[in-house]
Amino acid sequence: MSAPASVHGVHTVSVMRQFYALTKPRVVQLIVFCALIGMVLAVPGLPGWAELQQGALACVGIWLVAGAAAAFNCLVEKGIDAKMKRTAWRPTARGELSDRQTLLFSITLCALGSAILWFAVNPLTMWLTFATFVGYAVIYTVVLKPLTPQNIVIGGASGAMPPVLGWAAMTGEVSPEALILFLIIFLWTPPHFWALALYRVEDYRKAGLPMLPVTHGNEFTRLHVLLYTLILFAACLMPFIYGMSGWLYLMVAFGVSIGFTGYAFALWRNYSDALARKTFRFSLIHLSVLFAALLVDHYLR
Repeated sequence: MSAPASVHGVHTVSVMRQFYALTKPRVVQLIVFCALIGMVLAVPGLPGWAELQQGALACVGIWLVAGAAAAFNCLVEKGIDAKMKRTAWRPTARGELSDRQTLLFSITLCALGSAILWFAVNPLTMWLTFATFVGYAVIYTVVLKPLTPQNIVIGGASGAMPPVLGWAAMTGEVSPEALILFLIIFLWTPPHFWALALYRVEDYRKAGLPMLPVTHGNEFTRLHVLLYTLILFAACLMPFIYGMSGWLYLMVAFGVSIGFTGYAFALWRNYSDALARKTFRFSLIHLSVLFAALLVDHYLR
């Protein structure tokens, strides 16, 4: 009797891991981190117990809805994912989870997360989070991604929403400070993603997706990576200019923005897949360090 029970237990754990993989945990962790920064910056000084509780519930709700959007994305793109090395391992691409299982999982996460945000946080945060779900899972995944090379620019609005969600969760409103955080992530997304697309271009070509390196070529994409990092550089200074951060943030923002721009310039002048990978990885460091600096600066001030 023990052997079948053991096998059943292993199978259950395996299925749970497959469902967990559908939520794209690393992406969702970054989303929740950016939302948390929005929450912290929205509260002057140290948060009280009630604010800590509200923030924790908001993080759970946002995590669930973001995971639901990721799972729906995996469902819609399972055929494309199967053709690309970077995504061929996903359970939907390998046929390990059925369409029905994935759809029910996505609906359940979205409904549960929305309920938490509505009843435990506030309706504005719920509606903004649900709009982000629709923007990513439907408008970007279903409409924009297969139709236009500007998909990541337009669709990047959904990815830039987490700080706004965090701010709304704590204040019940969307302020200029939240929109500055939105702008930074919105401008960060294209050079971050195009750096990846440059060295994965054959995967996207094989999958039939009109990513910028596929439709306009390597050199054109590299130029746009550089131009976006320059605009992003200016946007990263806005928290200091607007008065929502101090000199510590300014020094860190200047340093990491110089680094990102330097990588983009080097990539524009002399391309290699290795340099594109380094640029992509540094873009992740750039955003993480930038928002961490905002957090530290907020409390030091």
